[in-house]
Amino acid sequence: MNFTARFHPDAEAEINEAASFLELESPGLGKVFLDDLEHAIELIVSHPEIAPLIQGRARRKAFRRFPYSLIYSVVGDEIRILAVSHHRRRPFYWRSRR
Repeated sequence: MNFTARFHPDAEAEINEAASFLELESPGLGKVFLDDLEHAIELIVSHPEIAPLIQGRARRKAFRRFPYSLIYSVVGDEIRILAVSHHRRRPFYWRSRR
């Protein structure tokens, strides 16, 4: 089955915010963050059940190099990315997202 990824609008905002912050901290770091994000997305699109369940149908896939995780659920042939969560952020803040 071919899966497609769809981002919740708040998850897109979290990506932009994190990449912008990291780029300000060190030029080029935002790009490295986005590359790490892309790697995580490629993994979950090709192997949707690679990450452990954390609540209901929601799964958490940690990034390789950054303290962030993709929070996502699989619905049919769609991967819904609910959040791009920093590990020090309030847990389960994304719960109401669909």
